Amino acid sequence: MPPEVQGKASILVKARGILAGGEIAKRVFLRVDPTLRVEVLIKDGAKVKPGDIVADISGKVVSILKAERTALNFLQRLSGIASQTAQYIAKTRGLNVTVTDTRKTTPGLRLLEKYAVGIGGGQNHRFHLGDGILIKDNHIAALRALGISLKDIVTKAKQNARGSKVEIEVRTTQEAVEAVEGGADIIMLDNMSPDEMCRVVSLIPGQVKIEASGGVTLANVRAVAETGVNLISVGALTHSPKALDISLELEPQTLKLL
Repeated sequence: MPPEVQGKASILVKARGILAGGEIAKRVFLRVDPTLRVEVLIKDGAKVKPGDIVADISGKVVSILKAERTALNFLQRLSGIASQTAQYIAKTRGLNVTVTDTRKTTPGLRLLEKYAVGIGGGQNHRFHLGDGILIKDNHIAALRALGISLKDIVTKAKQNARGSKVEIEVRTTQEAVEAVEGGADIIMLDNMSPDEMCRVVSLIPGQVKIEASGGVTLANVRAVAETGVNLISVGALTHSPKALDISLELEPQTLKLL
């Protein structure tokens, strides 16, 4: 591709969804070639449909083509996350529940992927291990092997929490009750059925937050929300979203050799 060829390209939406990552894509083009002119036409968070033009790029065609795939990778993935998050939010509309992400993110992209969850209307769970103490099944298994009860596990965590919230993963109603007795701030119900969740919600005092996690899909998230839990964490928001179909199209009539 001769470097003297100049032209214009448009980023085109080919599916319905929520846009996220427009400014990220712009930065990719400008990182490859600061002389490119990039105009983002649709803001993050907007609903988009086939035929919508996200941005116009003009300048050296060789630079546009060099940046194309990386820019689209960011835009398609982040928009896919935002779009899927919005679908979960729509399913739980009218109920007093918060949909959150998890730390199941692409290495190196956590900040961007959690940003996209927010654009879709969801909330961010922990960004890293220092954001709160979450006692999971492997922690419990290791400590129980030493003869420490679930209640004592929580109590010891609270003693060392230094103000951080202590959350523990439980799989039965009895474990949930033990965790509350130990002083847990948040109970995570792991892969429980809606009926089991309802029983836990009826037994746990209101000051203790209850989070549902594991096996949550678009098909059952409404039923989970109706149990009365406070939070629903969905790893699929970031670990397996469907990329939104977005492409870059050169405009042949604008091409010229300078």
